[in-house]
Amino acid sequence: MASTQQPFVTSSSKLPADDLAWCYDMLNKTSRSFAAVILSLTNELRDPVALFYLTLRALDTVEDDTRFPKDVKVPILVDFHQYLFKRGWNFDKCGDGDEKILLENFNRVINVFLALDKKYQDVIANITSRMGKGMSEFLEREVITLDDWNLYCHYVAGLVGIGLSGLFASSGIEDSSFAHMDSLSNGMGLFLQKTNIIRDYLEDINDNRIFWPRDVWSIYTDKLENFKDQKNSTQALHCLNHLTTNALAHIPDCLEYMNKIRDSSVFNFCAIPQIMAVATLALCYNNHNVFTSVVKMKRETTMGIILTMNGMQSLYYWFYHFINDIIGKVDSNDPNGKKLMQSLTESRAWIEERAGNLTPPSKL
Repeated sequence: MASTQQPFVTSSSKLPADDLAWCYDMLNKTSRSFAAVILSLTNELRDPVALFYLTLRALDTVEDDTRFPKDVKVPILVDFHQYLFKRGWNFDKCGDGDEKILLENFNRVINVFLALDKKYQDVIANITSRMGKGMSEFLEREVITLDDWNLYCHYVAGLVGIGLSGLFASSGIEDSSFAHMDSLSNGMGLFLQKTNIIRDYLEDINDNRIFWPRDVWSIYTDKLENFKDQKNSTQALHCLNHLTTNALAHIPDCLEYMNKIRDSSVFNFCAIPQIMAVATLALCYNNHNVFTSVVKMKRETTMGIILTMNGMQSLYYWFYHFINDIIGKVDSNDPNGKKLMQSLTESRAWIEERAGNLTPPSKL
């Protein structure tokens, strides 16, 4: 895995070097986990994907700032894709820390964006437009039904998957069919986003933000914050497991999508976050710590995944490993236990049919 501190190599001499270097510096500062996998991409894709990430990071910063008035925020979100073509545009009214710096100097992102090939500009601008409109929609309404949850996750993550597939296809590194693989691409994004929403219960509830769908949590409590209290642990775990069951149903889409990738750097870029997601869900499942603390993977587990990633065989192994981990935790008293077992058993059988040997992969 490439270090986030290694020198970058541009894919085109047209790109403004100083602004591009600044963009990569901001990528390292604003990304929790994606900087390293972006830097590991092949030269042709590295810069477009980095610019795609920074653009959506800036858009997400506008959406996330609860201090920023909605009547001003909504037009910014809806029009954000247009600012990509407006040299000199910056925004200094929201965000904190490095995200605020990113928006205050967004003209530098624009300079690099405008030097990209048009085929990449088109994908990035299109997804930014669709995401901004979707984000603005959910500023005006709650996530109530499971359909709402799917739609919100589509806007903020499924579209990322669709956009990345579009960049892969535009580069010629992956087959042109990736540009039309919206359902599988969306499933990849939903799997990651639902995992984040499940894991981030405490952070979001403390920030007075609710992304768990009301139609689900209201089955188990009348106030979502009640789950923080240990006396409500049984109902809290049933709700947690309900949503985890829903998220894990995206595994078949993830495996099918991954099986279509032919470039090793694109494969690792996509595979590592997906494995981290199933590993995180294995940690969260039936774990009341989700409601009282930060649930994080151990560093040695994370590094073990990264250092053994070497194609579909290693992906199969890790998914199989964490599926079995969850199966071993299923509570017979869980109202969603039977549905979860069926889903995971089917995913496990899918892997067994294709993987053959499922011994632990060796470190690269």
